[in-house]
Amino acid sequence: MATNARTITTVTPDPTALKALAHPMRLRMLGLLRIDGPGTASGLAERLGLNSGATSYHLRQLAQHGFIEEDETRGNARDRWWRARHEMTNYLAKDAQGDALDVGLAFGQAALNWQITQMQAALAHYADLAPEWRSASTASDYTIALTAEQAEALVKKMQALLQEAGASAPPLGSDLPEGTRPFSIILHAAPHVGEAET
Repeated sequence: MATNARTITTVTPDPTALKALAHPMRLRMLGLLRIDGPGTASGLAERLGLNSGATSYHLRQLAQHGFIEEDETRGNARDRWWRARHEMTNYLAKDAQGDALDVGLAFGQAALNWQITQMQAALAHYADLAPEWRSASTASDYTIALTAEQAEALVKKMQALLQEAGASAPPLGSDLPEGTRPFSIILHAAPHVGEAET
């Protein structure tokens, strides 16, 4: 990887903040601000099919819990711009219990729903991709017999590789070099639970 690595900003919210973020519309707004860069309530409302009042409310909730902040380098008093404060969100610590576990699972479900939507959209647009982007795309799954320790080591190795790639790439939401575009990799790893009985 390139040597111009940067630090990827990450947030680990407390259960109250995570509960606020678990709202599907707030999760989508934060995703748009992270991937596409700063935006206004009216611009986000138009993209999401909401009225600007509802969008403003959700943006204020995201700001209150530290996920976004006003971008004072843009706009004016009438036209407020917002930007994401972090590139990634960590949640559901391995020792989570009680409310922290419940909220983490609720957020995980909201995030999974968003990820499934993104994967479906990617598949729907596959035919429109140039051959080089088709070659870079995949929808794969692997089931491997591992111990818990081996599984954790494998996940950490994949996460380290993805962190390295992210740290070497230009930040999302900025002007990207020609031929570069956001590329989504959704990693889901868990013990296989088998097929539901019918």
